[in-house]
Amino acid sequence: MVVKTDLDPAIAARLKRTPDGLVAAIVREHATGDVLMMAWMDDEALHRTLTTGRATYWSRSRREYWVKGATSGHHQYVKSVALDCDGDALLVTVEQVGAACHTGAHSCFFDDLPVTTPTEAR
Repeated sequence: MVVKTDLDPAIAARLKRTPDGLVAAIVREHATGDVLMMAWMDDEALHRTLTTGRATYWSRSRREYWVKGATSGHHQYVKSVALDCDGDALLVTVEQVGAACHTGAHSCFFDDLPVTTPTEAR
């Protein structure tokens, strides 16, 4: 699917997208530095995010754009967006109002997995 977008061509040229045109967006909280969630953006979602100051993502399951908080009231007000060195991921820093996770948790990253640390690293 090709979507017409007004994303700055200089920014668009730096993006390395998945085969379906998406870039990973890692979202962190401005006040705490907490990693809140990961979502997907295409060129148009990034354009909307940069020009409105409201975090806008592409839903792969619903195949539509969604503005964080439009239905939940848990808004994300964008403070900054950075592109990583490879152009394949974005770091979106937001002011989070309410929970970031659809489960109602502050962050989507609350399920720690066990890690075995090698003896020499201790």
